[in-house]
Amino acid sequence: MCGIVGYIGKREAYPIVIKGLKRLEYRGYDSAGVALLNGDMRIYKTKGKVANLEELVGKSDVSAHIGMGHTRWATHGEPNDANAHPHLSDSGDLSIIHNGIIENYATLKEGLLQRGHKFSSDTDTEVLAHLIEDVMQNAKLSLADAVRASLKQVVGAYAIVILSKNHPEHVIAARKGSPLVVGIGSDRGEYFFASDATPIVEYTKKVVYLKDGEIAIVENQEMIIKSIDNVVQVPYVQELELNLEQLEKGGYEHFMLKEIYEQPKSIFDSYRGRFDAPTGTFHMRSLEEHADKLKDIKRLILIGCGTSWHAGLVAEYLFEDFARLPVEVEYASEFRYRNPVLYSDDLVVAISQSGETADTLAAMDLSKRKSATVFGVCNVVGSSIPRLSDAGAYTHAGPEIGVASTKAFTAQVTVLTLLALGIAKLRGTMSIQAISEVMKELEQIPAKIEKALKLNDEIVELSKLYKDSRNFLYLGRGYNFPVALEGALKLKEISYIHAEGYPAAEMKHGPIALIDAEMPVVVIATNSEHYEKVVSNIQEVKARKGRVIAVVSEGNKTLNSLVDHVIEVPETIEALSPLINTIPLQLLSYHIAVMRGCNVDQPRNLAKSVTVE
Repeated sequence: MCGIVGYIGKREAYPIVIKGLKRLEYRGYDSAGVALLNGDMRIYKTKGKVANLEELVGKSDVSAHIGMGHTRWATHGEPNDANAHPHLSDSGDLSIIHNGIIENYATLKEGLLQRGHKFSSDTDTEVLAHLIEDVMQNAKLSLADAVRASLKQVVGAYAIVILSKNHPEHVIAARKGSPLVVGIGSDRGEYFFASDATPIVEYTKKVVYLKDGEIAIVENQEMIIKSIDNVVQVPYVQELELNLEQLEKGGYEHFMLKEIYEQPKSIFDSYRGRFDAPTGTFHMRSLEEHADKLKDIKRLILIGCGTSWHAGLVAEYLFEDFARLPVEVEYASEFRYRNPVLYSDDLVVAISQSGETADTLAAMDLSKRKSATVFGVCNVVGSSIPRLSDAGAYTHAGPEIGVASTKAFTAQVTVLTLLALGIAKLRGTMSIQAISEVMKELEQIPAKIEKALKLNDEIVELSKLYKDSRNFLYLGRGYNFPVALEGALKLKEISYIHAEGYPAAEMKHGPIALIDAEMPVVVIATNSEHYEKVVSNIQEVKARKGRVIAVVSEGNKTLNSLVDHVIEVPETIEALSPLINTIPLQLLSYHIAVMRGCNVDQPRNLAKSVTVE
């Protein structure tokens, strides 16, 4: 959650910071603020989006070569001007921005209040600013040493950047549990700080991803990285693969629509070069280097949150069908707080778009402590989940800016399909011919999605009919039960219409009570071994006067007289059908949300990268 951006160097800081905040706004948009250091400390902050901040700044003097900014997703304290970042220390010398949660902030605050500190916000972040100054003054420490000493008292997660009016040309950044990247500029003494690489790529390709417990100290135009125990670290400088063009809308009205239309490419990029269909062979280093371990696993546990959890549900069917493995799919947020039974021959697959999901990282750490092998499926190179994994695979979907995930979901399903096939080959549960046939069909999926995207105009007209609905029900069976869940999630995320996904057969065990002439029911009824059963479920809905939108395989006309609307999608094998069937559901959600006047890319109360619990 929350977006952090900072700069020190020869350029004007404000334009860099404000542009960076716009690129990070998908991480949170409850409030925004900047701090600029040029002799004095100038703070501008306000409730609302970055555009509100720009309006507040107006024609004020923003000249400075040191600055930082923050866009907030509220955790402690409601979204208002006072709780917006940056926050100041008691004297006003220190300014801080923060992503994360200080869990013991109340205890720390009580001690500071007893020592005479006064607070102007309800945030945990302001407590940290006061604590650092208190330690610096009472223990007679340097700023950097005071930051280290203070962070040792902190329980929770943080990524912070600190400026000091009394220590100009000095920037300190630190992380634990929340991401922070440092960009190294072309000029001596030029550094960029951000929650992810999107604000940095325009200025430099050289970055250092801070590790947990590391503190970056910029002083006298040099940067040194230390551990919280004051041990100097050797930074690993990476070359960014991200391109600026990937971060622009490219003529689309919204990032979400752009990302829906990018799925033929993102799916292709996710499998490109990783297999040879005619021979049924794989070219995935993670499969090759860990073949012995993967061949002998006894159980698979898939963990994720939100859309990534839905990708895990699809993968449950894939691994059971292909690799004949017992599979459990777990919400990472629940898994981490149980006392799960794990063995050394278990494989835990952690699925995340951002690679920084706090609950998933905690679940991975728990799994590793219990000696399970952890495999990461992630979209962001250099993020925390790949670094914590024993092995893994990137999805190569490219940056996903829209808060509601679209192309990341289908890319995850693609990579998980390859992993299921690869483990099936290692375990001998599928013939080479069978594996080859699935691979050949997977190669056809991008073209079939291109064809499915041509349904857009048809779905626009459908959306006009249902944009004012108060409730939706989504039904699916087998591989397409998770697609029903994902379709419902997309609609509720961006249009604020209440929607639920259910296994089609479970409808009569409760949800059928909701069905009347006002209830739209989206049923995924593409060709499968469950088709006749799904038709029976449709008839049950129609008997209660429900309005049915059926997603069917191309050429299927048998439901035209039974249902209210038919959406025909290209046919594929059942195991790959989620990749195609999710497309019209994404478009339906998008167009309904646009027609309702909703902010599609930045839906209320949500943020893209959930780095807090």
